[in-house]
Amino acid sequence: MRLLILFFIVILSGCQQHINVAQQKQMQMADKGASEEKVNVFLGSSGDHGQLSPAASYPFSMLSIGPQTYPATHTGYEYLAKEFLGFTHSRFEGVGCLGSGGIILVKPFLGDDPDTTPLIKAEENAGPGYYQVGFKNKIKAEFAVYKNSGVHHYQLPVGKKGVYIDLSHAFVGGFVAEEHTVSGDTLSGWIEAKTTCSVGIYRLYYAMHFRQPVKWATRNEHELIASFAPDQQDVYAGVAFSSVDVAHAKAALSNEPFEQVKQKSISGWNQLLSRIQVKGDPEREKLFYSLLYRAVQSPYVVSEEDGTYRAIDGSLQTSKNTVYNGWAIWDNYKTQLPLLSFAYPERFQDIASSIANLYPYGKKDFATAHEPSNTVRTEHAIVVLLDAYRKGYKIDFPSILDSLKQEVDKLDYSHPDKALESSYDAWALSQILKELNQDKLSEKYKQKALEYKSYWEKDFRDLTRDDVNRMSARGMYQGTIWQYRWSVPFDVKGLIELTGGEQTFINQLDEFFGKDFHNRANEPDLQVPLLYNATSEPWKSQALMHQLAVDTVVQHYFNDNSRGIGSYIGVIYKNQPEAYLRTMDDDAGAMSSWFVLTSLGIQPACVGWPVYYLNVPLFESAEIKGPNGKAFTVQVENYADKNFYIKQVILNGEKLDRNWLTHEEIMSGGKLIITASDKPEKSWGVTNRWVPSLQQPEQ
Repeated sequence: MRLLILFFIVILSGCQQHINVAQQKQMQMADKGASEEKVNVFLGSSGDHGQLSPAASYPFSMLSIGPQTYPATHTGYEYLAKEFLGFTHSRFEGVGCLGSGGIILVKPFLGDDPDTTPLIKAEENAGPGYYQVGFKNKIKAEFAVYKNSGVHHYQLPVGKKGVYIDLSHAFVGGFVAEEHTVSGDTLSGWIEAKTTCSVGIYRLYYAMHFRQPVKWATRNEHELIASFAPDQQDVYAGVAFSSVDVAHAKAALSNEPFEQVKQKSISGWNQLLSRIQVKGDPEREKLFYSLLYRAVQSPYVVSEEDGTYRAIDGSLQTSKNTVYNGWAIWDNYKTQLPLLSFAYPERFQDIASSIANLYPYGKKDFATAHEPSNTVRTEHAIVVLLDAYRKGYKIDFPSILDSLKQEVDKLDYSHPDKALESSYDAWALSQILKELNQDKLSEKYKQKALEYKSYWEKDFRDLTRDDVNRMSARGMYQGTIWQYRWSVPFDVKGLIELTGGEQTFINQLDEFFGKDFHNRANEPDLQVPLLYNATSEPWKSQALMHQLAVDTVVQHYFNDNSRGIGSYIGVIYKNQPEAYLRTMDDDAGAMSSWFVLTSLGIQPACVGWPVYYLNVPLFESAEIKGPNGKAFTVQVENYADKNFYIKQVILNGEKLDRNWLTHEEIMSGGKLIITASDKPEKSWGVTNRWVPSLQQPEQ
């Protein structure tokens, strides 16, 4: 009888094991739908066409493990390169100034000397959360990242072998200092490196634990060699980052099997990416998810589960909420942050609060000397905070009001572009003060914002001057007079009046786009295609959004301050390593988010107001799933690639006579039906316009 019972126990155990394996396979198959099959992590990873990387990463994680090639792009990797120098542990995706990050270089090698082991790529594969490569000398390497920890796995032939570690490595000579300790099989310490554009310094604490016996040797002050037994063919090492201290980094080390970490990462990515569902052309779906993947790399989580974090002055603080850092706000405040505000509202509250939390600790336009992660810049943070507040997010303005006023009082008006951009921030402060019922002070900053008109008259009215198409003329930053003259999103009504009225405004927009003065390689005039929505000809915006997203463009301007040198004719958004335009960086999700928003049929009308302009989506249907269970669905009737004009819009069963939606309408859930046409419906969306002005628009 006992033998019979044991027999059944064994059978049931085997069945249960079979069920577990089947469930795991089902999970893996489900995972493949949204990540491995639809996301191309090699998009934008070749040449100066996006400055992106296939590194193993996790949403909003400061840890990424990726290849270091020769030659390299800003992220340390070039798709066409065959020679690998090793693997590094951080990078700020798609940013300028030759990139930043690239700390802790690790190189597997054979024999006694790492310099005599060339790593020549033979095969390569990667997806969200993992990266794999095989070399001609039979060394294989793969990495997986989950949250702020990850796993290295090296397959090495029998014989002498090791791993070389350079703690002084960083992109573009960004290394500053480091301290490390070796204890048993664990290497730990901290590294300081320069932030993007070498403006500030960030410090990261790390721990790296080898899961098999290791013999350590010091090569020099910052370089170590970890050697393994000749018959040790599989080498595993866990690695973890913390902005707080080494103890937290060690606590974050994972002992889970490599495949388990990889699957957890894939599942995490899928959960995030599947928040938005699009249905249409399969190849365009792949492009969409590849770009959505780029939109959620940063900012980075820098707080620990116990609430501790380092502020930007280096002090140790605690918070009940998740704290983020790693900003590129000047680049992505028009697109990426608005996208996060409605697609991931459960995260955006903490993101917005983290931006506000920069002010008590010495916020600067670029970086401080004590950043808790790599970062870029924070101009227009005040605009983002106003935008978040009006979208229903909680911002403790009274506690930072003095700092906001100090920042606005010190704004730079010395160049034409600065004058308009500073006026935008002055407007934002006036609106915040109005929300706080400080009307007298609000009026003061409103008048300060209104001074943009005198600057505009001085530099932007006269388009006959010989430098209006010259990049960086009159000391401007990466743009022309033609491109910056529209940079008054908070007072389009006033801008129309300045140009001489609506028809003159339309004529000048027609000339701007008709002569291809628009620069898609950078952000200064990113919002200009939307300006027709404020006029009697919104259909021109609808056509432009479609063209810029998926059709042929003519591009004369590039970010090396050139114009007319090798002008580009073709499609901008391409799902290939040589993506985007030449010199066009993704800029921490700025450009990829523009495509995502356009794909959904909405674009922010003016950051600071919770309003979105409409265009025909790039898919037959799209759904944004809210964490509260509510979903906002967009359906296109009469969908075809040539049908990019809006004929009719129905919101929750009622006809909509306006070409805009509010943030509240999207977050409340519902169904938007857009009927598309191949001819402009010139009467639609004209009577009930939303035109930003210094007076609060009626909604």
